[in-house]
Order: sequence, then C-alpha cells, then structure tokens
Amino acid sequence: MTDTAEHTAQNLTTDHSRAAADGADSHGVGTPAGSRADRGTSFALADFPLPTGREEDWRFTPVHRLQKIFAGDLTGSGPVVSVEHDDAVRVETVGRDDSRLGTVGAPGDRSSAAAWESFREALVVTVPKGHTEGRHTTVTVSGEDGAAAEPAGQHVLVIAEELSESLVVLDHRGAAHLSQTVEVDVRDGAHLTVVSVQDWDDGAVHLAAHRAKLGRDARLKHIVVTLGGDVVRVTPDAAFTAPGGDVEMLGLYFTDSGQHQEHRLFVDHAVESCKSRVTYKGALQGASAHSVWVGDVLIRKEAEGTDTYELNRNLVLTEGARADSVPNLEIETGEIEGAGHASATGRFDDEQLFYLRSRGIPEADARRLVVRGFFAELINQIGVPLVQERLMAAIEEELDKTMHQEREAVTR
Repeated sequence: MTDTAEHTAQNLTTDHSRAAADGADSHGVGTPAGSRADRGTSFALADFPLPTGREEDWRFTPVHRLQKIFAGDLTGSGPVVSVEHDDAVRVETVGRDDSRLGTVGAPGDRSSAAAWESFREALVVTVPKGHTEGRHTTVTVSGEDGAAAEPAGQHVLVIAEELSESLVVLDHRGAAHLSQTVEVDVRDGAHLTVVSVQDWDDGAVHLAAHRAKLGRDARLKHIVVTLGGDVVRVTPDAAFTAPGGDVEMLGLYFTDSGQHQEHRLFVDHAVESCKSRVTYKGALQGASAHSVWVGDVLIRKEAEGTDTYELNRNLVLTEGARADSVPNLEIETGEIEGAGHASATGRFDDEQLFYLRSRGIPEADARRLVVRGFFAELINQIGVPLVQERLMAAIEEELDKTMHQEREAVTR
C-alpha cells in the first residue's frame, strides 16, 4: 500500500463526490441521492422501499441475506443484555414511550426503521453531570443459539451529561439475528468514548445504526471492532449541534472466508469550528471474504472553520478476498481549516517482508509482525487493557487460520 495508491484513490473519489454534488436534486426518503444532504430520514418503516441492492446505500450489501429484517417483523426474543457499571452511572430499562428515545436522530434506512418500530424496551445508560471517576461501563449483548432463530430489534441510548468523562463498551457475542439502534447523546463539554465490539459466532446477522450528536465543546471517540458473524453492517452517524465539537471515529475489522463486514459512516458538519478524524483499518482472508467501507463527510455552508480528515486502509492476506473502499467528501463552503481523505488497499508490503526475513525471521512470523503492526496503532487507542488484550488474541487466532489455509493450499 503505497502513497501513490492512496493519492490515486483520493483523486478518483474526490472527482466522484463533485460529480454527485453537481448532479444532485431533491430526493425523498429511501430514494437514491447524489448528496448526503438530500437523503431523508423517517421513523416509519413504510417510508423506506424494500432494498433491491441497486440503491446507493445497499449496492455492496448481500440484501438476499437480510430479507427477514427488511420485512420488519422483528419479533424474536433477541440476545440477552447485561450491564456492569459503577454506582454513579444510571442504568434503566424503559418502555418505547420514553421521551428521551429518538431525540438523537431518525432512522436513515429500512433496517434501522424496522429496529425502531420493533423494539419493546430500551436500555438507557446515563453518565451524570461532572462525573469523571469510576470504572468503565460494559454492556454485554449475548445471544444463545435460539437468539438467531427469529430476527429481533434492540435499542440502546447512551447519555453523557455536561462536563462528564466516561467510557462505554458494547460487547456483542454469541448468536444473533439483530437490527439494533444505538443513540449517543454527548452534551456540552462532555468527553465520551464508545467501543462497540462485534465478536459474533459464525452465522450471526447484525445490522447496527449508531447515531450520535455532539453539543458545544463535546468530544466523542467512537471505536468499532468487527471480527465475527456472517453479515455485519454498522452505520455510525455523527452530527455537530454547536461549535467546538470534536469526533474521532476509529475502526478495526478482520474479515474471514464467506463473511460480509460493512461499515458506512457519515459525519455531518452543520455548525462552525468543529473537528472530525476518521481512521478505519481492515484485514481480509479467505474465499469470498468481503469488506465494505464507505465514509461520507458533509461540510455544510454554515460550517466555517471545519477541520476534517478520513482514512481507510485494507490489507488483503489471501487470494479471493475483496475490499470495497469509498471515501466521499462534500464541501459547501471555502472557509475551512482543512479537509481531506485517502483510501488504500493492497497485499503485504514485499519490502517489509524482505527486511524481516533478511534478519532471520521466518516468513510466517514476519507476516504476523506486519499484521500486528498494522492494527496496533488503533488498538492502543482504545484505552481499556482487557479489551485490547482480547482483540490482539482474536487477531492471533485469525492469523492462525490464515497459516492453516495456506498449508492446505500447498498440500492440494
């Protein structure tokens, strides 16, 4: 993955974004639009047509594997939710009529509208005003084998009140057929880190819509880690509501044979003097392994003083894997601090491997070192040692699979 490859991808995507913006006109909910500013939202499932796979939002997605969720009848019991937290953090289970639900934003596609219409109770995690001490909050979403029998809807709301500092981990594991909404409300002066780990069993289906809004001088670090499952699609949106906001969106994914892992991000710079940074890294191995990363950043005309950059890197470990990467940047004002994006997809760096092997390191160990280094920067930013150790162990397990597949290929 060279600088030249990044530069080329950046130029192609920039041209695509400009062409889309030039040709944009008014569009309704669920209708393809050239600009993210034109795409509608709604709490009503009926406002979103059944996806066919030809729509912009679904063109990379295996929609035939999601028909039960698209049908909207999410009546399954779903995974069990448990929470570990300190006494200061408030954890509630509330009915769908709670006035706080839905205040961060409305669904932007059919699967998230199905989740909204289907959930019966919601989990609300509130970090109180000024709270800065205590252990992190862990929300474990654990599915038994029966949880994948029928699709379910789920809703989680995380509120970081003014001037608080906190970390919330969403840990998904086991079996599931789930459409989920995670609302994140980061209020004035609050600093919040949200880590969402998708470490599902084989065969799990998980569509997750994360919607965040940031108040004045609020900071959000949003981290997505996707390792397991059959089809996993996470769509994080972040919107600034007052000046001084800062969002950092980090992602790590390891896509194995037959898996589809998709991450679609949207950062909406609608007010002045806000900052966003997006960095996602993925590794792929095995036949039909498919990863998708789409990063949309919109700088509206009111958003003077914006500073934004997004980056996606993909490392292809074996033949037969496919990575789609599409960074999009729309700018409606020239009065900005900076804006850019880059995307790169490639195989192992031959120079790195040669350097390591020339110093007596066997090729298999050299490959491990390269992959570890590829992910280490992101993992070290999570800030939770137990989570970091678990992720490195999961990456080691995936690398073992790669070596096994290569040995089998040699013997055939």
